Amino acid sequence: MIKLMNKKIIIANWKMNPNSLKLAEKLFTDIAKNISDAKSEIVICPPFLYLSKFKKMSHKIKLGAQNCSYEESGAFTGEISAEMLYDIGARYVILGHSERRSFGETNEDINKKIKTALSSGLIPILCIGEKERNENHEYFNIVKIQILECLNGVKKDFISKIIIAYEPIWSISTTPGRRDANGDDFYEMNVFIRKILSDKFGVKNKMPKIIYGGSVNPKNADEFLKEKNSDGVLVGNASLSSEKFLKIINITEGIS
Repeated sequence: MIKLMNKKIIIANWKMNPNSLKLAEKLFTDIAKNISDAKSEIVICPPFLYLSKFKKMSHKIKLGAQNCSYEESGAFTGEISAEMLYDIGARYVILGHSERRSFGETNEDINKKIKTALSSGLIPILCIGEKERNENHEYFNIVKIQILECLNGVKKDFISKIIIAYEPIWSISTTPGRRDANGDDFYEMNVFIRKILSDKFGVKNKMPKIIYGGSVNPKNADEFLKEKNSDGVLVGNASLSSEKFLKIINITEGIS
């Protein structure tokens, strides 16, 4: 059964890193041995092939995947099903990440993946976010469409079991000409997302966790977590350094 605790959540997205099991094990171990008393939910989403190894290494860290197929089984070369991920130890899955969307993944694809993930017992981490901001505030409509299309047909009772990660693409480290997002950028969108969900699903008292995920690091984590009350953070590049990731965890622990 899917169940989310009422506490902050810190999610590490390792993407296609590290490039060897030895390095991955060291990074995972360095983090695990320093979080014995953590009150926050800590999730690491490594490349698929490290999941089975990590499952046996720590009960303190929850595991997640970076993607899954919306198909349950069959002739789909290179794909991995949500059920396979759950069986190997994953309990979360990142869906709709901007890098996946840049490969051509659509809201419809993500919608099907969310439904498959939920039915398999995984907690979807739905990534949403605009490419740019303008004076006409068109980005609000972009985010609204992403939410409504990605959650189309999802039952009301399952909305609170989904994590929504607001990830403005213009703030991501790999985006040309990027700029830093600030707490006010997140707060504005957090309020907007909650209104959309409330209007569409009537879930004022059963809102999903809404977290921030645009180039989170030890310098800005406090602003999003404490000042603007984010339910957590999705950490990319900084999660590949145990020192930086542990600093983010410590910041979160001081707020939880």
